[in-house]
Amino acid sequence: MAAIIYKITPRAAWLAALAEGVFCGAPVDLADGFIHFSAADQVRETAAKHFAGLTDLLLVAVDAEALGPALKWEPSRGGALFPHLHGPLDPAAAIDAVELPLGPDGRHRFPEQIP
Repeated sequence: MAAIIYKITPRAAWLAALAEGVFCGAPVDLADGFIHFSAADQVRETAAKHFAGLTDLLLVAVDAEALGPALKWEPSRGGALFPHLHGPLDPAAAIDAVELPLGPDGRHRFPEQIP
């Protein structure tokens, strides 16, 4: 089975990427020089740390292997390896993009397949 990585992004940014045929990332991605992704076991913490309380977000799933050598697993939080895409993302590479709503407790509600 393919390794799936995830990007949390505002809906408007993803819709713009679909229209333009390219996703260059959020301001933090542009500042860092790569697009930040998370593995399935990292994405909940990413949401809590960087997207707390934010609404109108999408969770975009991408096949990591399809990104080729531009995808690098690099140390980040506490030395954990995170997937970073050094270059733009073709939105056609997305396997899925689903809503990431807030639950009554203020935390994001992830699809069941995310551990």
